Amino acid sequence: MRFSFHTLLYTSYMRTSLLCLLLTAGCSMQGMAQSLSEAPALLEPSATQYFQNQYLANPAMAGIDSGLHINAAYRHQMNGIDGAPISKFFTADGYIGNRVGGGVHVFNDEAGLLNRTRVALSYAYHLPLGQQGQALHFGLSLALNVQRLDYTKIVGDDSDPSIGAFNRRDDYFEGEFGMAYTNEHWTVQGSLPNIRSVFTGDNKAVDGGTLYFTAVSYKFLPQGVVSSFEPKVCYRGVRGNDNILDLGMNVGFLNNVGNVLALYHTSGSFTGGIGVNIMQTVMLQAMYTTQTGGIKSYVDGGYEIGLTINLFR
Repeated sequence: MRFSFHTLLYTSYMRTSLLCLLLTAGCSMQGMAQSLSEAPALLEPSATQYFQNQYLANPAMAGIDSGLHINAAYRHQMNGIDGAPISKFFTADGYIGNRVGGGVHVFNDEAGLLNRTRVALSYAYHLPLGQQGQALHFGLSLALNVQRLDYTKIVGDDSDPSIGAFNRRDDYFEGEFGMAYTNEHWTVQGSLPNIRSVFTGDNKAVDGGTLYFTAVSYKFLPQGVVSSFEPKVCYRGVRGNDNILDLGMNVGFLNNVGNVLALYHTSGSFTGGIGVNIMQTVMLQAMYTTQTGGIKSYVDGGYEIGLTINLFR
Protein backbone atom coordinates (compact mmCIF):
# COMPACT_ATOMS: atom_id res chain seq x y z
CA MET A 1 0.00 0.00 0.00
CA ARG A 2 1.26 3.51 -0.85
CA PHE A 3 0.91 6.23 1.76
CA SER A 4 0.75 9.91 0.83
CA PHE A 5 2.94 12.44 2.58
CA HIS A 6 -0.18 13.87 4.23
CA THR A 7 -0.96 10.51 5.87
CA LEU A 8 2.68 9.93 6.79
CA LEU A 9 2.98 13.30 8.48
CA TYR A 10 -0.26 12.88 10.40
CA THR A 11 0.40 9.36 11.68
CA SER A 12 4.09 9.77 12.54
CA TYR A 13 5.05 13.33 13.30
CA MET A 14 1.69 14.31 14.86
CA ARG A 15 1.76 11.25 17.05
CA THR A 16 5.26 11.89 18.34
CA SER A 17 5.21 15.61 19.07
CA LEU A 18 1.47 16.16 19.71
CA LEU A 19 2.08 19.77 18.79
CA CYS A 20 2.13 19.88 14.98
CA LEU A 21 -0.46 21.71 12.95
CA LEU A 22 -3.09 19.61 11.19
CA LEU A 23 -2.62 19.55 7.45
CA THR A 24 -5.77 20.02 5.39
CA ALA A 25 -6.64 17.81 2.47
CA GLY A 26 -6.60 20.76 0.11
CA CYS A 27 -2.89 21.57 0.65
CA SER A 28 -0.62 21.21 -2.34
CA MET A 29 2.54 19.08 -2.19
CA GLN A 30 4.65 22.22 -1.90
CA GLY A 31 2.44 23.55 0.87
CA MET A 32 2.61 20.34 2.86
CA ALA A 33 6.40 20.34 2.81
CA GLN A 34 6.47 23.95 3.96
CA SER A 35 3.95 23.35 6.75
CA LEU A 36 6.29 20.91 8.49
CA SER A 37 8.88 23.66 8.90
CA GLU A 38 6.23 25.82 10.58
CA ALA A 39 5.24 23.16 13.12
CA PRO A 40 5.54 24.22 16.77
CA ALA A 41 8.77 23.35 18.55
CA LEU A 42 8.98 22.43 22.21
CA LEU A 43 8.81 25.37 24.57
CA GLU A 44 11.50 24.30 27.03
CA PRO A 45 15.19 24.80 26.17
CA SER A 46 17.95 22.74 27.72
CA ALA A 47 17.76 23.02 31.50
CA THR A 48 21.56 23.30 31.61
CA GLN A 49 21.42 26.82 30.12
CA TYR A 50 20.10 28.36 33.35
CA PHE A 51 23.00 27.59 35.68
CA GLN A 52 25.40 24.94 34.37
CA ASN A 53 26.11 26.23 30.85
CA GLN A 54 24.91 29.79 30.27
CA TYR A 55 26.75 29.97 26.94
CA LEU A 56 23.88 27.90 25.47
CA ALA A 57 21.54 30.89 25.84
CA ASN A 58 23.96 33.80 25.34
CA PRO A 59 27.09 34.03 23.14
CA ALA A 60 28.43 36.79 25.43
CA MET A 61 29.15 34.04 27.97
CA ALA A 62 31.80 32.40 25.76
CA GLY A 63 35.13 32.52 27.60
CA ILE A 64 33.71 34.65 30.41
CA ASP A 65 36.34 33.27 32.80
CA SER A 66 39.67 31.50 32.50
CA GLY A 67 40.18 28.03 31.09
CA LEU A 68 38.43 25.80 28.59
CA HIS A 69 34.88 24.64 29.29
CA ILE A 70 33.48 21.58 27.51
CA ASN A 71 29.77 20.84 27.94
CA ALA A 72 27.55 18.05 26.67
CA ALA A 73 23.90 17.32 27.40
CA TYR A 74 21.38 14.67 26.39
CA ARG A 75 17.64 15.23 26.74
CA HIS A 76 14.74 12.85 26.15
CA GLN A 77 11.28 14.42 26.23
CA MET A 78 7.70 13.15 26.18
CA ASN A 79 8.57 9.77 27.66
CA GLY A 80 6.15 7.03 26.68
CA ILE A 81 5.70 8.23 23.08
CA ASP A 82 7.28 6.29 20.21
CA GLY A 83 9.61 8.62 18.31
CA ALA A 84 9.56 11.27 21.05
CA PRO A 85 11.95 14.24 20.77
CA ILE A 86 15.59 13.57 21.62
CA SER A 87 17.99 16.51 21.82
CA LYS A 88 21.78 16.58 22.06
CA PHE A 89 23.88 19.62 22.93
CA PHE A 90 27.63 20.19 22.76
CA THR A 91 29.58 23.37 23.47
CA ALA A 92 33.22 24.27 23.97
CA ASP A 93 34.21 27.78 24.98
CA GLY A 94 37.23 29.46 26.49
CA TYR A 95 39.17 32.64 27.10
CA ILE A 96 41.57 33.29 24.21
CA GLY A 97 43.33 36.41 25.50
CA ASN A 98 43.24 40.20 25.13
CA ARG A 99 39.69 40.26 26.56
CA VAL A 100 38.47 37.90 23.82
CA GLY A 101 36.60 34.63 24.23
CA GLY A 102 35.45 32.11 21.65
CA GLY A 103 33.21 29.10 21.43
CA VAL A 104 31.47 26.49 19.30
CA HIS A 105 27.91 25.30 19.85
CA VAL A 106 26.37 22.20 18.23
CA PHE A 107 22.72 21.23 18.68
CA ASN A 108 20.80 18.28 17.22
CA ASP A 109 17.12 17.50 17.71
CA GLU A 110 15.19 14.47 16.44
CA ALA A 111 11.39 14.43 16.64
CA GLY A 112 9.66 11.73 14.64
CA LEU A 113 10.76 12.15 11.02
CA LEU A 114 12.23 15.62 11.52
CA ASN A 115 15.95 16.03 12.22
CA ARG A 116 17.30 19.52 12.94
CA THR A 117 20.95 20.46 13.38
CA ARG A 118 22.44 23.84 14.29
CA VAL A 119 26.18 24.62 14.38
CA ALA A 120 27.38 28.02 15.66
CA LEU A 121 30.74 29.73 16.09
CA SER A 122 30.93 32.53 18.68
CA TYR A 123 33.11 35.56 19.37
CA ALA A 124 32.90 37.40 22.70
CA TYR A 125 34.56 40.52 24.07
CA HIS A 126 34.87 41.05 27.83
CA LEU A 127 35.38 44.62 29.07
CA PRO A 128 36.49 45.11 32.72
CA LEU A 129 34.83 48.04 34.50
CA GLY A 130 36.44 48.09 37.94
CA GLN A 131 38.46 46.34 40.62
CA GLN A 132 35.50 44.46 42.12
CA GLY A 133 34.99 42.12 39.19
CA GLN A 134 32.55 44.34 37.31
CA ALA A 135 32.53 43.69 33.56
CA LEU A 136 30.50 44.11 30.39
CA HIS A 137 30.36 41.25 27.93
CA PHE A 138 29.36 41.25 24.25
CA GLY A 139 28.94 38.20 22.02
CA LEU A 140 28.19 37.37 18.39
CA SER A 141 27.54 33.99 16.78
CA LEU A 142 27.09 32.80 13.22
CA ALA A 143 24.98 29.65 13.02
CA LEU A 144 24.19 27.22 10.20
CA ASN A 145 20.77 25.54 10.40
CA VAL A 146 19.92 22.27 8.64
CA GLN A 147 16.46 20.61 8.68
CA ARG A 148 15.82 17.23 7.06
CA LEU A 149 13.33 14.37 7.06
CA ASP A 150 14.87 11.02 8.01
CA TYR A 151 14.13 8.54 5.19
CA THR A 152 15.05 5.59 7.43
CA LYS A 153 12.07 6.26 9.71
CA ILE A 154 9.47 6.49 6.96
CA VAL A 155 6.77 3.83 7.00
CA GLY A 156 5.19 4.24 3.58
CA ASP A 157 6.22 5.62 0.21
CA ASP A 158 9.59 7.34 0.61
CA SER A 159 9.51 8.37 -3.06
CA ASP A 160 6.70 10.85 -2.39
CA PRO A 161 7.83 14.09 -4.09
CA SER A 162 6.91 16.20 -1.06
CA ILE A 163 9.59 14.45 1.01
CA GLY A 164 12.21 15.23 -1.57
CA ALA A 165 10.95 18.82 -1.85
CA PHE A 166 11.38 19.35 1.88
CA ASN A 167 14.89 17.89 1.92
CA ARG A 168 15.95 20.00 -1.06
CA ARG A 169 15.24 23.24 0.78
CA ASP A 170 18.28 25.43 1.23
CA ASP A 171 20.12 25.37 4.55
CA TYR A 172 20.28 28.84 6.08
CA PHE A 173 22.52 30.96 8.28
CA GLU A 174 21.37 32.76 11.40
CA GLY A 175 23.00 35.36 13.63
CA GLU A 176 23.02 35.58 17.44
CA PHE A 177 23.83 38.57 19.63
CA GLY A 178 24.16 38.77 23.39
CA MET A 179 25.19 41.15 26.17
CA ALA A 180 25.76 40.74 29.90
CA TYR A 181 26.86 42.65 32.98
CA THR A 182 28.52 40.73 35.80
CA ASN A 183 30.16 41.38 39.14
CA GLU A 184 30.86 39.19 42.15
CA HIS A 185 27.15 38.68 42.78
CA TRP A 186 25.02 39.99 39.89
CA THR A 187 24.54 38.62 36.39
CA VAL A 188 22.23 40.63 34.12
CA GLN A 189 21.99 39.45 30.53
CA GLY A 190 20.01 39.44 27.30
CA SER A 191 20.33 37.77 23.91
CA LEU A 192 18.74 37.62 20.46
CA PRO A 193 19.30 34.08 19.12
CA ASN A 194 17.66 34.67 15.70
CA ILE A 195 18.72 38.13 14.51
CA ARG A 196 18.18 37.57 10.79
CA SER A 197 14.64 36.27 11.03
CA VAL A 198 13.62 38.87 13.65
CA PHE A 199 14.72 41.86 11.58
CA THR A 200 13.94 40.57 8.08
CA GLY A 201 10.67 38.78 8.88
CA ASP A 202 11.93 35.81 6.85
CA ASN A 203 11.05 33.03 9.26
CA LYS A 204 12.70 29.74 8.35
CA ALA A 205 12.68 28.37 11.89
CA VAL A 206 9.95 26.45 13.70
CA ASP A 207 7.38 28.03 15.98
CA GLY A 208 8.24 27.66 19.65
CA GLY A 209 11.80 28.88 19.08
CA THR A 210 13.22 31.67 21.21
CA LEU A 211 12.94 35.25 19.89
CA TYR A 212 14.81 36.79 22.81
CA PHE A 213 16.13 35.76 26.21
CA THR A 214 16.69 37.94 29.29
CA ALA A 215 17.79 36.95 32.79
CA VAL A 216 18.77 38.44 36.14
CA SER A 217 20.41 36.50 38.96
CA TYR A 218 22.11 37.27 42.26
CA LYS A 219 24.54 34.85 43.91
CA PHE A 220 24.70 34.84 47.70
CA LEU A 221 27.94 33.43 49.16
CA PRO A 222 27.27 32.39 52.76
CA GLN A 223 29.73 30.59 55.02
CA GLY A 224 28.97 27.05 56.11
CA VAL A 225 27.35 23.98 54.61
CA VAL A 226 25.50 26.10 52.04
CA SER A 227 28.27 27.68 49.96
CA SER A 228 26.17 29.46 47.34
CA PHE A 229 22.56 30.43 46.88
CA GLU A 230 21.48 31.89 43.51
CA PRO A 231 17.91 32.89 42.65
CA LYS A 232 17.27 33.67 38.97
CA VAL A 233 14.48 35.23 36.92
CA CYS A 234 14.35 34.73 33.13
CA TYR A 235 11.93 36.02 30.52
CA ARG A 236 11.77 34.42 27.08
CA GLY A 237 10.02 35.67 23.96
CA VAL A 238 8.71 32.65 22.05
CA ARG A 239 7.76 32.53 18.39
CA GLY A 240 4.10 31.68 17.84
CA ASN A 241 3.34 31.23 21.57
CA ASP A 242 2.92 33.23 24.77
CA ASN A 243 6.14 34.52 26.28
CA ILE A 244 7.47 32.49 29.20
CA LEU A 245 8.75 33.51 32.64
CA ASP A 246 11.21 31.17 34.37
CA LEU A 247 11.75 31.42 38.14
CA GLY A 248 14.64 29.38 39.45
CA MET A 249 17.03 28.68 42.30
CA ASN A 250 20.40 26.92 42.47
CA VAL A 251 21.89 25.99 45.85
CA GLY A 252 25.47 24.76 46.25
CA PHE A 253 26.71 22.73 49.23
CA LEU A 254 30.11 22.00 50.78
CA ASN A 255 32.15 24.43 48.67
CA ASN A 256 29.88 23.65 45.71
CA VAL A 257 30.75 19.97 45.66
CA GLY A 258 27.02 19.25 45.36
CA ASN A 259 24.01 21.28 44.27
CA VAL A 260 20.25 21.16 43.83
CA LEU A 261 18.21 23.34 41.49
CA ALA A 262 14.54 24.04 40.85
CA LEU A 263 12.75 26.05 38.16
CA TYR A 264 9.13 26.97 37.54
CA HIS A 265 8.09 27.84 33.97
CA THR A 266 4.86 29.73 33.27
CA SER A 267 4.27 27.30 30.39
CA GLY A 268 3.05 25.04 33.18
CA SER A 269 6.09 22.86 33.82
CA PHE A 270 8.65 22.42 36.59
CA THR A 271 12.32 21.45 36.45
CA GLY A 272 14.24 19.85 39.30
CA GLY A 273 17.82 18.68 39.37
CA ILE A 274 20.75 17.51 41.42
CA GLY A 275 24.46 17.61 40.64
CA VAL A 276 27.95 16.82 41.82
CA ASN A 277 31.21 18.69 41.15
CA ILE A 278 34.36 16.56 41.30
CA MET A 279 37.53 18.50 42.19
CA GLN A 280 36.09 21.63 40.51
CA THR A 281 36.83 19.93 37.19
CA VAL A 282 34.00 17.54 36.28
CA MET A 283 30.39 18.48 36.93
CA LEU A 284 27.50 16.08 36.38
CA GLN A 285 23.85 17.19 36.53
CA ALA A 286 20.67 15.10 36.36
CA MET A 287 17.40 16.96 35.74
CA TYR A 288 13.73 16.18 35.19
CA THR A 289 11.16 18.52 33.64
CA THR A 290 7.44 17.86 33.92
CA GLN A 291 5.41 18.20 30.75
CA THR A 292 4.06 21.61 29.74
CA GLY A 293 0.49 22.49 30.60
CA GLY A 294 -2.22 21.23 28.26
CA ILE A 295 -0.65 17.87 27.31
CA LYS A 296 0.26 16.46 30.72
CA SER A 297 -2.59 13.96 30.44
CA TYR A 298 -1.11 12.43 27.30
CA VAL A 299 2.64 12.15 27.90
CA ASP A 300 5.19 12.06 30.69
CA GLY A 301 7.89 14.68 31.22
CA GLY A 302 11.50 14.49 30.12
CA TYR A 303 14.89 13.87 31.68
CA GLU A 304 18.24 15.48 30.90
CA ILE A 305 21.84 14.65 31.77
CA GLY A 306 24.46 17.41 31.59
CA LEU A 307 28.25 17.01 31.77
CA THR A 308 30.79 19.82 32.19
CA ILE A 309 34.59 19.51 32.08
CA ASN A 310 36.69 22.53 33.09
CA LEU A 311 40.31 22.49 31.93
CA PHE A 312 43.35 24.79 32.24
CA ARG A 313 41.82 27.02 34.92
